[in-house]
Amino acid sequence: MENLNRRQFLSLAIGGTAAALTAAGGCGSGPVAASAGTFRLGGQTSAARTNAPPNIVLIVSDDQGYADASCYDHPKEVSTPNIDRLARQGVRLTNAYASAYVCAPTRAGLLTGRYQQRFGFYTGGDSRIGLPLSEITIADLLKKQGYATAVIGKWHVGIQPQYRPLKRGFDEFYGFLGHGAHDYFDLSITDDYTSIYSNEKPINDTGYLTRNLARHAVSFIERNRSRPFFLYLPFSAVHWPLQAPPEYIKRFNTGNKDRDIYLAMLACMDEAIGDVLNALKRNGADENTLVIFFSDNGGAKRNFANNGVLRDYKQSVYEGGIRVPFIVSWPAKLPKAAVCDEPVISLDVMPTILSAAGAFAPNDRIYDGKNMLPVLRGQTKKPLHKALFFCDGSDQWAVRAGKWKLLSRKGSLELYNLDIDIGETNNLASKEPDLLKKLKELYNKWRAQMGEQISRPKKRANKTKKNRSKQK
Repeated sequence: MENLNRRQFLSLAIGGTAAALTAAGGCGSGPVAASAGTFRLGGQTSAARTNAPPNIVLIVSDDQGYADASCYDHPKEVSTPNIDRLARQGVRLTNAYASAYVCAPTRAGLLTGRYQQRFGFYTGGDSRIGLPLSEITIADLLKKQGYATAVIGKWHVGIQPQYRPLKRGFDEFYGFLGHGAHDYFDLSITDDYTSIYSNEKPINDTGYLTRNLARHAVSFIERNRSRPFFLYLPFSAVHWPLQAPPEYIKRFNTGNKDRDIYLAMLACMDEAIGDVLNALKRNGADENTLVIFFSDNGGAKRNFANNGVLRDYKQSVYEGGIRVPFIVSWPAKLPKAAVCDEPVISLDVMPTILSAAGAFAPNDRIYDGKNMLPVLRGQTKKPLHKALFFCDGSDQWAVRAGKWKLLSRKGSLELYNLDIDIGETNNLASKEPDLLKKLKELYNKWRAQMGEQISRPKKRANKTKKNRSKQK
């Protein structure tokens, strides 16, 4: 598709079609391409040998930098051969977003296929209440399809018993409930949210957490080789604290000891991903397994992640906080070594998986995610989304529509053309007032549909109580 000019955008932004709003939707090559609209194949799809439903492996890294995967533009010290292997076996996306700039809201949206703001999940603090019980998870739906389901890793969407994995559609759980970080070596029983769990029980464990997650993931694959399975593997790596086995740290010498530890953590996670891919191949499941990999938000400054040309880090609505490495592989059904520039969001994971599995979401609620498979196959020129929205419920929000991105931080408005300014250095807000107005109207219309933050009523109550006590 041709890029929209300013007049076309303004005339179609309010009531136009999705195709009009998103400039040049599609897939293409280029390690940090910003625009949508092209799709290039590096290899052909494998012939499908079976009509059996695919296995599903959903891998989520934590706080990984956009430039910290060697299949993207990257500094010389970065090497991720197994993430690269996924990219060779499938489609690498360059305009992919997490639905939040911190991890818990992204996970809530990921599991439901809905903007997490619809049900009031805006911040990491909302995980202390949990994913509302009214929400239906992807595991709930796949379990009804006969899938074995497991989550192995960081849960972070609820601590109390009714919010835990085995009550949300998963058959098995190994990992920790929350909140954000976990020690990688101290795996002893502590409290409800930092203990390591085996299903419903906290356990004393040993070892290095990333390796343990790999071992349990491989075991789940091998035990379910005769039936379709859904493995959700949310690593805690490469989230702070910076901890890695000494033999891995010795591999790196960047001149920054903290960066070296981060890279060692990344190497351990990459090897863990390799263990999972090897288990799929060893059990004859690699061809008919849909594997999706992405990071839960942009790279974190605290753990010395590298976001390349992108501006800023985690906890920001600039590209460095929300644009993430994202790869989809399904050798039997998707092209290999392809690169896709179409803007997508982590909310798209659920409908994509359901489509692959032949499952359906209930029609009693709005689903914001879209099935990515036609785009990943290069079968459509229409953009997947009219626009993508981001909001922390406080002082940061953003809307991306085609090549244009409007963002607000603490009330200021900034407008960028991502086609030519991926680093968000040239604020066009004063030069494009009409465009800014239309994008703000688009955002406001979306925002009006979202729910009240689930943790806010409690905070207000506490604040009111505190104020009253002062008055006495």
